[in-house]
Amino acid sequence: MPGHVAIIMDGDRRWARERGLKITEGHRHGRESVRDIVRACGQLEIKTLTLYTFSSENWHRPRHEVAALMHWLEESLRDETPELHANNVRLTAIGRLQALPEKVRSALDDALTDTAGNTGLQLNLALNYGGRSEIVDACRALAQRVRDGTLDPDGIDEAAIDGALYTAGVADPDLLIRCSGEMRLSNFLPWQMVYTEIYFTPVFWPDFRREHLYEAIRNFHQRQRRFGA
Repeated sequence: MPGHVAIIMDGDRRWARERGLKITEGHRHGRESVRDIVRACGQLEIKTLTLYTFSSENWHRPRHEVAALMHWLEESLRDETPELHANNVRLTAIGRLQALPEKVRSALDDALTDTAGNTGLQLNLALNYGGRSEIVDACRALAQRVRDGTLDPDGIDEAAIDGALYTAGVADPDLLIRCSGEMRLSNFLPWQMVYTEIYFTPVFWPDFRREHLYEAIRNFHQRQRRFGA
């Protein structure tokens, strides 16, 4: 099994449009996909699953859509945490979390606390996340350490940068799955995915289920990873 799977959950809006539904219905149906994939990853004993849940660019969407996304996020955190805890899933989050609405932050904090002691699958939500913003924040943190005299500029190497990222201590993704037929990273984990195997699927996220995850993993097994060697 890949130790760390990352997923760009794309296609909610197009899924809804094709069915003549409100865009928010696409996001609502996407919750079922999250539930099934989290369960499948836990059963496969994958160590980490990172979901691109809300990007820093998503704030530019229509206000009603952003409000619906925040509502679904808060509700999901409240409703799904008991099952996550029962299944030994540990929830973590990366991104500029302080900018999330107060109700979402409260629900997130509660979920993080309730599952902190679990030892199974690590479910890592990228919230208000942007890859370039993450690198900027890491640079600022390292610059502050230099200013404080706790870090020599010559000591800034790849390991130092890696340790200053939101994902410090988490292994880089082995497999990235991008839904909906798009073929780009969309500012998602650019530092961490320099050697990640990428799998593109035309399936919209609301239709994505464990059989599609299994197919991506079978494809991953057929690849030979050389890491530049």
